[in-house]
Amino acid sequence: MNRLLALLDISVSALVYVVVLRIYMLFRPLDADGYLQHLSLLVLITLTIAICHHFLSPEYQLHGRSLLRQACKIAMTMAATFAVIVVALFLFNVDFVSRLVFVGFIVGNTLVLIGTRAFLTWWYFSSRKERQENYLRVLIIGSGRRARLLARRLKGASEWGLQVVGFLDPSDPDRYNHRIDDNVLGHVSQISEVLRSNVVEEIIVAVPRRMLDDIQAIIDACQEEGVKLRYMADIYDFKAARIKLTMVENIPLLSFEPVAQDETMLIVKRFVDLVMTIVALPFLVPIFMLVSVAIRMDSPGPAFFTQERIGLHKRRFRLFKFRTMVVDAEARMAEVEHLNEAEGPNFKIANDPRLTRLGAFLRKTSIDELPQLLNVLLGDMSLVGPRPMSLRDVNLFDKGIQRKRFSVRPGLTCLWQVSGRSDLSFDDWLRLDLKYIDNWSLSLDIKILFRTVPAVLKGSGAA
Repeated sequence: MNRLLALLDISVSALVYVVVLRIYMLFRPLDADGYLQHLSLLVLITLTIAICHHFLSPEYQLHGRSLLRQACKIAMTMAATFAVIVVALFLFNVDFVSRLVFVGFIVGNTLVLIGTRAFLTWWYFSSRKERQENYLRVLIIGSGRRARLLARRLKGASEWGLQVVGFLDPSDPDRYNHRIDDNVLGHVSQISEVLRSNVVEEIIVAVPRRMLDDIQAIIDACQEEGVKLRYMADIYDFKAARIKLTMVENIPLLSFEPVAQDETMLIVKRFVDLVMTIVALPFLVPIFMLVSVAIRMDSPGPAFFTQERIGLHKRRFRLFKFRTMVVDAEARMAEVEHLNEAEGPNFKIANDPRLTRLGAFLRKTSIDELPQLLNVLLGDMSLVGPRPMSLRDVNLFDKGIQRKRFSVRPGLTCLWQVSGRSDLSFDDWLRLDLKYIDNWSLSLDIKILFRTVPAVLKGSGAA
């Protein structure tokens, strides 16, 4: 359904744009070149809407989504379209597009899309009962708890409607006779007879293979009747963020991933990191030079400080920062260990005696972290991600879940940066990191980047 809605929205948007353009031409006629120039903007409009649909695909559904929620996502899509086109017009110095056409399209298309979605939502729910004869009909192998749970979940998740024809019991052949009320149609050995006498489009095996005497008989029956066969893959009691099947030659491998990471979106995230860093660095180079000179004048020693940190999948890398402490700060770590004010595997001293005069200001403003953009360029870090931790802190981890943070690339900022920074306890810090990992999306990254600016300017919680 997501693809159909995406195609519908793109088609409606193109139609609305052409209508708005034609209405505009009634009052201000355009020549052929001007008309074609305005039409060329459709490419950027449709591309932006398609990308927004891809990012927000779970939200573009009629099933299980209120009209208000759908309207909010449509408004977000049109706001993104507005922003992308404005930036494109500015960067390429385009002046042939009428502001009235552009603004009229954004407002009109938002209203038309919401109205279209309201009609579809009404039609979808009002006609579901009338379409029952076209529901997907599923037969489930199994009649226990797992099979019943699957039946309930299938009915709740189906967008176009689903009917469970019944269940086949794999246990004692005489047992099903006492469970007619539970819609148990018979023993699994009778599958061919059940398929011949019922309309069945799919069969789902919801019992472990050890409970089936002959799985091949089920496969053969499905092949003969032209019925799709699926296998319930909750083999182990394991909560996975994503499960996928891959083929290595002719060997199927079922993957359980504790962190949902879409490879395509990770590539986009890396591309965004590179573009934003490359764009920002020319403006930051003068600041780098001034800060470097100021550090050398404030205290003897190099302007930059490097430290080994733990990154993605626990791989080590050299982190770059502006030096904020005396040169021998690492050697004096044991002297100040007793002053640590943080709990857990973290180290924080509000007035660290090793700080230089300029170093306190650099930390307060987070300027000391700007060189980490070089780590972003090198691929060791991302703009957004859990903070990279030192070997000392990682060695103090006392819970396995703490190491889940190494399943993603570390970053310059994350939820902890916009939620209190160093004022947070380590447990709160970890909770926010895990929340970010479990709910990661590009839109979340963008929100965090926008919230980071005021958090840094405010300077609260910096240490």
